[in-house]
Amino acid sequence: MDEPRRSITRRALGSRGEEIAARFLSAAGYRILARNWRVGRYEIDIVARRGGDVVFVEVKTRRPGPQPAAESITPSQRRNIGHAAAAWIRSHPHLGSAFRFDLVAVTWPEGGPPRVEHIPAAFDAHGP
Repeated sequence: MDEPRRSITRRALGSRGEEIAARFLSAAGYRILARNWRVGRYEIDIVARRGGDVVFVEVKTRRPGPQPAAESITPSQRRNIGHAAAAWIRSHPHLGSAFRFDLVAVTWPEGGPPRVEHIPAAFDAHGP
């Protein structure tokens, strides 16, 4: 992480944000079950468990700007995450029936450390 942040590609920034989010959740008592879980064209950034809840986590990593990360999840993205979550649930039926969709927003200012915000039950996977 010593390279100038300006030179980090969008994809690399996203990967670093997901790593930070996974470490943050682990430190908060979540057990990471899967990362970048894919089914067809759908993906879940992080699948975690805490207590009896299975948590599908969308990670948004960005530079500071006018639009909060929580507002950047479009209805289409929510539906896609919902499709992926449904497939994950079907393939892991033994893990229970309490599920939710969280957001971890990682804001990474130029020249500063990343700031992490965890929003439990941030969205419904079926729409706005």
